[in-house]
Amino acid sequence: MGVPAGAYGAVVAALICYSLCSIAATEVAGGVSRKQTAAQKHLRRINKPAVKSVQSPDGDVIDCVHIAHQPAFDHPFLKNHTIQLRPAFYPEGLYGDSKIASKPSEKSSSSIDQLWHQNGRCPEGTIPIRRTKREDVLRSSSVKRFGKKKHRTIPKPRSADPELINESGHQHAIAYVEGDKYYGAKAIINVWEPSIQRSNEFSLSQLWILGGSFGEDLNSIEAGWQVSPDLYGDNNTRLFTYWTSDAYQATGCYNLLCSGFIQINSNIAMGASISPISEYSGSQYDISILVWKDPKEGNWWMQFGSDYVLGYWPSFLFSYLADSASMIEWGGEVVNSEPDGEHTATQMGSGHFPEEGFGKASYFRNIQIVDESNNLRSPKGIGAFTEQSNCYDVQTGNNGDWGSYFYYGGPGEMPIVNTRNG
Repeated sequence: MGVPAGAYGAVVAALICYSLCSIAATEVAGGVSRKQTAAQKHLRRINKPAVKSVQSPDGDVIDCVHIAHQPAFDHPFLKNHTIQLRPAFYPEGLYGDSKIASKPSEKSSSSIDQLWHQNGRCPEGTIPIRRTKREDVLRSSSVKRFGKKKHRTIPKPRSADPELINESGHQHAIAYVEGDKYYGAKAIINVWEPSIQRSNEFSLSQLWILGGSFGEDLNSIEAGWQVSPDLYGDNNTRLFTYWTSDAYQATGCYNLLCSGFIQINSNIAMGASISPISEYSGSQYDISILVWKDPKEGNWWMQFGSDYVLGYWPSFLFSYLADSASMIEWGGEVVNSEPDGEHTATQMGSGHFPEEGFGKASYFRNIQIVDESNNLRSPKGIGAFTEQSNCYDVQTGNNGDWGSYFYYGGPGEMPIVNTRNG
């Protein structure tokens, strides 16, 4: 019996479709398999053998890695590096700060900690490293880009290009200084847990130490706190650092996810959750971060709180920052991944506008710079910048208790009934 022409055509079409779909499925499966294989190889490279491991209440595993076996020493220029266990010089005028924010008449001994400390500590001679999981790497757009920021995430305050802003999808509310040579920066940063709308967005509060132009040769050292579901797989508020010497193109990474930063401290884990978090109209908590250039050795050091010198970025990692910084920025940054004409509801800071003030809006206080005489002092000529003030805003001020300070942040997209729509 013959097959009707129409039916034959349908059979051929079905066979062709089946063949093409099978090829496509094989290619997709092959792509997934290749990424998984690459991810596994990457994990073997960055997860170093542990002397001891601590299970954190938030699900993290903190590995205590021998100080000489940390990821920094994968860098070819650090193969025979002698670890500098302390800076040769501290900035003049450095003083301790309480870790709980208080009004002038209030005092408290409460402090911010890291969650993993509830279940253990790392021994001397080791450093704590948050173990990277396979799913962490697979969430990234590619294994090669894992642990890296996207390009063009630095605001250029005085000549911001709207097209650049739209292209990058990053928005800021910052205070900044420029025009002199800077050798460090300090801030006390209010800590919150902002809501993130989409898993590929983040919200952070940090300081930037910048050198060079805003082109492809930008140098940046960054430190603060962030909420990033894409990087960590949850909405926890975490301590972080970042560096780049080529505007986020190929160099640098978050925390210890690549070679570069040399950690010396056994108590604080980069990328680990911090606690407690500030509450709206409730207790306010903050962290102190200082980054400065050692005038003798030339390395850039980081201190967390008044007690913990965490480590340093060797000066050879940078071009412009091998000498000094030309701009310092403090403030918030979010990713807006919504389509054109819409705006993310990802919060910055507390998710409330600056005018709400203490206990409601997020703040930076006692912001300072390190000058060429290695003095820690209040900056002069502070500017403020935000791309979209009806979504995220910033207000600067100065008083005797907080020195130079600012409130910043906002809710992002606003309800239509509100006149301040994002």
